[in-house]
Amino acid sequence: MQLTFCGAAGEVTGSCYWLQGAWGQGLIDCGMFQGGMRADLKNRAPFPFNPRQLDFVILTHAHLDHSGLLPKLAAEGFRGDIYCTMATADLLGVLLPDSAHIQEKDAEWRIKHHRGRMRPNATALYDAAAAEQALKLLRPQHYNQPFSPVEGIQVTYRDAGHILGSAFVELQYQTKSGLRTLVASGDVGQPSRPIVKDPAFPTHADYLLIESTYGNRLHKSMAETLDELTEAINITRRYGGNVVIPAFAVGRTQDMLYLLGQLTEEGRIDDEWQIYVDSPMATKATDITLHHFEDLDTETQLALSHNGHRFLKRVHFTETVEDSMAINKIPGGAIILSASGMCDAGRIRHHLRWQLPHRKNSVVIVGFQAMASLGRRLVDGAKKVRLFGREVEVAARIFTIGGLSAHADQAALMNWAGHLQTPPRNTWVVHGEAQASASFRDLLGSKWLNVAVAEAGATCDLSD
Repeated sequence: MQLTFCGAAGEVTGSCYWLQGAWGQGLIDCGMFQGGMRADLKNRAPFPFNPRQLDFVILTHAHLDHSGLLPKLAAEGFRGDIYCTMATADLLGVLLPDSAHIQEKDAEWRIKHHRGRMRPNATALYDAAAAEQALKLLRPQHYNQPFSPVEGIQVTYRDAGHILGSAFVELQYQTKSGLRTLVASGDVGQPSRPIVKDPAFPTHADYLLIESTYGNRLHKSMAETLDELTEAINITRRYGGNVVIPAFAVGRTQDMLYLLGQLTEEGRIDDEWQIYVDSPMATKATDITLHHFEDLDTETQLALSHNGHRFLKRVHFTETVEDSMAINKIPGGAIILSASGMCDAGRIRHHLRWQLPHRKNSVVIVGFQAMASLGRRLVDGAKKVRLFGREVEVAARIFTIGGLSAHADQAALMNWAGHLQTPPRNTWVVHGEAQASASFRDLLGSKWLNVAVAEAGATCDLSD
């Protein structure tokens, strides 16, 4: 079998790994690149494979950097099966149509504001029909129950503890030398985080793909993280401002609602805050999360059973554009959770446009920000940012709360990999910026042989 790195090699986004063998062809993930114009150009580039010749896609989870090019794949002729967990299938039913809607609306805006100039992104990357076509190809599977996408391959999903429905992949296949196992980590979660269960562990891998988003750093403890979040919110309260939290609609928004409920119950933040979830997709994702009660960790199940629903009744879930616009007329006392988590699309950009110029307000960054994304520029201290064609002053306070990441830090990744009973024949470090991946490669390589950072476009032989 051959493996080609088509994305998330030397960078975080665009996860896509192309498998070829005597049994046919398939992908592990088909993700969107994120973070500025270069990412958009990559998304629009031709696939390095023929979508019509693929037999299947094995999807690790619903985040768009792992799933966001599935509609493009379907639009270009893919008619195979897309395998995912049960919860991932439900989430994709929200995420992919929403992504298509954003693509179409952004294209309309570009055409309107750039008349007479040819632009490579003047048309939508894909439309709603392509998203619906991709959804028809979904084949949901249960955790820990093997399935065969084609004859000669057996796949098992294990809980990755990253977001609802996330999984790492154990893929077994036969070679002349015997049975081999390829493990693809997907995104590994940080233990002891709210909502989802802690990650399961692999026990055997002949070949390993392991993410490295935070391969060069450690997260702060949850206690320290909650202290930082409490301080950011309370400082803003003293100044009479609003708190804007860019949050991924799937995963981070639900985490934040849980933690805001916890801090309110404990009396650490004022219970008079008005909390808004301004993302129809996040609202639907929250409903899906509650529906998959059995996939939640024990603490979350207990919290929801006792007081969680009471807190949720105090949260304003906005739907219409008019409701969203009305939030920005609130002079203070609002906590606004809105997508996208990297600030590059969706309603969050409108909130930043109105809230950033005012010193009494705060923006609390609670998730990873890819290179060149608007969120990354805010984290890096930009004094001005461009929104809807205009320069906007950054006067609001910017707080970065790194300990809330749903990605495992260096220690957690090493612990996860350390559960393998024997070192893999080969290990490739993926899904990380250059410095993080190189640092993690060096650390893992001090314990194992044949550890390398994956190179975009490189092909490896997994037939030994």
